[in-house]
Amino acid sequence: MNEPTAATPEPAATEGSAGSTDRPTLPAGTASLAEAVHEIERHVAGAGWDGPVRVFALVATGRALETEPGLEAQLPAEVVARARRDPHHLTSVEQEDLPDASSLEDLLARLSWPETVDGAALVVERVVLPPAAEDAMPAEPDEAVAYLMAHPDRQDVRIAVGVMRGGEAWCAVRTRQNDADDAVGGGPDLVPGLVHAVGATLL
Repeated sequence: MNEPTAATPEPAATEGSAGSTDRPTLPAGTASLAEAVHEIERHVAGAGWDGPVRVFALVATGRALETEPGLEAQLPAEVVARARRDPHHLTSVEQEDLPDASSLEDLLARLSWPETVDGAALVVERVVLPPAAEDAMPAEPDEAVAYLMAHPDRQDVRIAVGVMRGGEAWCAVRTRQNDADDAVGGGPDLVPGLVHAVGATLL
């Protein structure tokens, strides 16, 4: 996504899977963040699985329209109109030329944002195992990777996490086994360690 894309949240976003109909109402700021994170995850999902880590800046669309006149021409007219009415409306901008890093933790430690950025989002793929299988994982790194990749109960997941400077957070999680937009889970603290790590890049 070389150009910015704007999330167009419904007045009240919800928690749970994307297809759920029984969800609590969220505060407006969290609702906008949730929609932005799910939009980012869907965008990344369009490129398929086994992709790299991707990082996005989140900016308040209304303020960005005031400070960057050229942005209006890049967004649909209905998005611009919505953003002028809704101060919580967010636009995501993918970050290219990420710094070289040996691990996700190293990458996050190298990230910093200007004050014009209101939040940050990250998309990463992970392999997860049931707790009992994790307990049996070898300690040696190469053996652990081989064990993980060969285990019959492994689950490939894609995790999208967004955090705002004000502390609002949202996670979207998709599994390869249930690879459908209406099967994407969502919540503010599904991956607390990653939420904390992304939030730390905004300090």
